[in-house]
Amino acid sequence: MTKKITKTLLKPILITSILLGFSCGNQNEYDIVILNGTVYDGSGSEPIVTDIAIKNSEIVAITDLENYTARKEINAEGLAVAPGFIDMHAHLAPIMELNSCESHVRQGVTTALGGPDGSSPYPLKPYMDSLMQKGIGMNVAYLVGHNTIRKHIMKLENRAPTEEELKAMEAEVDSAMKDGAFGISTGLKYLPGAFSKVDEVIALSKVASNYGGIYTSHLRDEGLGLFDAVAEAIKISEEADIPVVLTHHKAIGKPMWGKSSITLAMVDSARSKGLDIKMDQYPYAASYTSISVLIPSWARAGGQESFKQRVADPVLKDSIKNAIVFNILNDRGGSDLNRIQFGKVEWAPELEGKTLKYWCEENNLEPSTENGAELVIKAQLNGGAGCVFHAMSEDDVENIMKHPFTMIGSDGRLVKPGMGHPHPRGYGTFPRVLGRYVREKKTLTLSNAIRKMTSMPAESLHLTDRGLLKEGLKADVTIFNPDTVIDKATIENPHQYPEGIAYVIVNGEFAVYDSQFKDVKSGTVLRKQ
Repeated sequence: MTKKITKTLLKPILITSILLGFSCGNQNEYDIVILNGTVYDGSGSEPIVTDIAIKNSEIVAITDLENYTARKEINAEGLAVAPGFIDMHAHLAPIMELNSCESHVRQGVTTALGGPDGSSPYPLKPYMDSLMQKGIGMNVAYLVGHNTIRKHIMKLENRAPTEEELKAMEAEVDSAMKDGAFGISTGLKYLPGAFSKVDEVIALSKVASNYGGIYTSHLRDEGLGLFDAVAEAIKISEEADIPVVLTHHKAIGKPMWGKSSITLAMVDSARSKGLDIKMDQYPYAASYTSISVLIPSWARAGGQESFKQRVADPVLKDSIKNAIVFNILNDRGGSDLNRIQFGKVEWAPELEGKTLKYWCEENNLEPSTENGAELVIKAQLNGGAGCVFHAMSEDDVENIMKHPFTMIGSDGRLVKPGMGHPHPRGYGTFPRVLGRYVREKKTLTLSNAIRKMTSMPAESLHLTDRGLLKEGLKADVTIFNPDTVIDKATIENPHQYPEGIAYVIVNGEFAVYDSQFKDVKSGTVLRKQ
């Protein structure tokens, strides 16, 4: 769709009158005008070619503009104009250092939800206050983390809470929700969340529900126990009366490849009963988490010193090693040591980017699952490591992505070039969906993909002033070239910014202009009302 540029490029009479200081009658004054863009409003509707005017951080007009002045004017002919992307799952821990948020903003992200997988800043209010004072490059919102609260109250103890401890955790959730948290997150695969029973999670989720919050969960299992884990999340939704997001939904391990059809049917069944169950997803067949995910949770109860004591016991070490072998064969390991790739390794940075198979061979060990398990224990004793696990099926990735209630979430950590060997999703999630899964594979239509990145996340978070291109809403806007947008970051070379994101506007200020990053820090800390 195109439209002739006949309006203000640039009107000689208008320019002359401005230069002479004359007043032109009935003239609208704007901060930014976007001309001739193919406008996708975020609702999933077909686009229209039109103009957008922005003033004082808000969208004030979406129409064919005439007779105006603008501080900044861009010609978006041939470009897609969309609401700023909303990342439903972001690891924002480095934000005090990386407060420009460049790795996210360059993807077109204008808002990100932090505090996922059960881990969040603590206490929340002073952290958010400090962040607001520091200044940030995009809008951020936070969940309160179950693991963070449980660890504060119960440390890493493998038991149910006492009545007093449960009340203390409920009070912490209540306080965080009053401070503006958007809900509660759990990481039931991680410590200490793995030690909790469903009744505990339901009790805490009820507190978040009282404030209209949501529940997001790194499920208790994404491998062989995936079906039970999804059923548990559905049970929590029903009994706590809370919307649930199955976060970074996936089917891990070869035995589970193709099983996403079952979990999606479970979601459909729950929704047919009136439960609000959604998912978010990153567009990669490789995950990233700590190498400790291969170690049984009971072995790490009590913390690192307790783990050391257990592996010093030959009987317990044998049980731990057998469990790791099982997980390499059936879970995150993908049944191949080459599928386990080191990311962040502080004690041995030379391993970053290398595989567990490589490490075996470097130690003159046969690359067997048993020797791999032995080195996993060694890595944990050295302080752990972040790893990329190539243990998903591309067919499942596409199957989940196509579901009408799947949103896009990077699961990416804020990063900058030179910071370790991260998962490429930290640089490329949103452009990858647009380039690979819309343009190349046609898994999604462009309108639908944008909806999954904008209005659906906004609706899930009850953000009424963002997520759509609509007059009166905040001016968070992403403008990209649908013919060229693509991720460049790879597993092998992750520190690469994407291409095709031409302009990003955060609260009415250009954060990316003509594909160049502008460190304006026009973001804000969003607090649930």
